Amino acid sequence: MAALPNAIAMTADTQPSLSPEQDAFLRERSDWMGAYLVLHAWGVIALAMAFFIAWPNPLSFIVAVVVIGGRQLGLAILMHDAAHRALFKNTRLNDTLGAFLCGWPVGASLTLYRPYHLSHHRHTQQAEDPDLILSAPFPITRQSFWRKMRRDILGITGYQRRMEFFRSEMGNDPSRLQCWKNLLQAEKYFLLSNLVILAITTAAGVWWAYFALWLLPLLTWYQVISRVRNIAEHAVVGDNDDRLRNTRTTLTNWGMRMVLAPYWVNYHLEHHLFVFTPCWKLPAAHRMLIAQGFGPRMELAPGYLAVLRKAVSNPNNDADHGKPGNQRKRAALI
Repeated sequence: MAALPNAIAMTADTQPSLSPEQDAFLRERSDWMGAYLVLHAWGVIALAMAFFIAWPNPLSFIVAVVVIGGRQLGLAILMHDAAHRALFKNTRLNDTLGAFLCGWPVGASLTLYRPYHLSHHRHTQQAEDPDLILSAPFPITRQSFWRKMRRDILGITGYQRRMEFFRSEMGNDPSRLQCWKNLLQAEKYFLLSNLVILAITTAAGVWWAYFALWLLPLLTWYQVISRVRNIAEHAVVGDNDDRLRNTRTTLTNWGMRMVLAPYWVNYHLEHHLFVFTPCWKLPAAHRMLIAQGFGPRMELAPGYLAVLRKAVSNPNNDADHGKPGNQRKRAALI
């Protein structure tokens, strides 16, 4: 591990400010590391599929679905890094591989996502924040939360969201043929990337693995952990107007990161403070902040269970805010 640069400075309003050395350190990207992360995500998915194929039983199936769903979220997180042009140093590699190997296989468009997400960073937890709809309803009741979880794990949320996307993409053209053309144009890269996955599993003699070990995790576990991650990042935070309190970092262990928070996505506060930093340097950014005494002012949680306890602490409001119509569009899956 390289030595960390000099200490973080304090600005007049006591917000973190980088020294030139720190700025250079956190901004430095790596094509090799970007390639490794993308290959790692796909490699884990392939190994999880092979694990169940070699030892087919209910337990190995659950393990495979959880691991694959976690890496599908990992692909989306890597696309998120590409949206900040932090995945690869080479811009063409960043945008091409971020879109085709990370975003499109899980149904996310880097082109649509980037402007939406940068707007979220400009207006975090303010009225103009396009993601505010995700955090504003919290805290909610336990009953409302478990209704959402049931829909997620049963695939209802995933299915309804896809149908919502399809209807939006088809448009309202009076020509039915034109509507289908619109849909095909919008979904062509998602279809192409998934056809490649289907072709690979078919060539390996396990065509069914595409449906059981790719689509099923995408419609189920991916939805569950995406919801938990969204809650952890901005729901029930300390102060919407304080950059150190309107975004949360959730401290957790290796096992939870494996299935719930891939590629250091749990360091979300650091990401908001230093948006140019590649995901693999976020732990270093966290250590910089802690070493300079910002810890007590930062919105930190000791784990995802602690966050969920706060998020479901409302004993009265049983309104259900989790219906697909209230969720983000295709541009905002991350």
